[in-house]
Amino acid sequence: MRKLKNSELDRLNVDEFKSAEKTPLIIILDNIRSLNNIGSVFRTSDAFLVEKIYLCGITAKPPHNDIRKTALGSTETVDWEYAEHTLDVVEKLKAEGLKIISIEQAERATMLDSFQPETNLTYALVFGNEVKGVAQDVVDASDLVIEIPQFGTKHSLNISVSCGVVVWDVFSKMNSISS
Repeated sequence: MRKLKNSELDRLNVDEFKSAEKTPLIIILDNIRSLNNIGSVFRTSDAFLVEKIYLCGITAKPPHNDIRKTALGSTETVDWEYAEHTLDVVEKLKAEGLKIISIEQAERATMLDSFQPETNLTYALVFGNEVKGVAQDVVDASDLVIEIPQFGTKHSLNISVSCGVVVWDVFSKMNSISS
């Protein structure tokens, strides 16, 4: 089995990406400290045609070399916006009819493997700070909390890993619904 070269992967160029139909997903980053995590979220968002990323609070904004290092150009493809307060973004998106989902460990959380997205809805997925997680006021304002099942000794996954797992899962479920 031969590995494919980048030139054989048939990826979109920037203009094609900008005009492509997007997955009805928005990512909200709630006070993310690590610039590498931010870049990784951009890269995941590019891979699955995410509509937009909101960078909130202390979350750094492009351009920045440490974001660029892991984003690999995806800050130029994925739409993004900065907002000082995560809760303001959540309230705005809820008013626009989006379903807000915090990715967190919480009472009565829905396990990711049990979550089934509804058709014709856009979801905003909130990922929280590496130490404190999603702020409690944001969790309170969410329509749903999804937890990634874990079975080892650690209490959490890295935010960029969590984003990859959740976005892939929701993307694949949305695409199996629409096919």
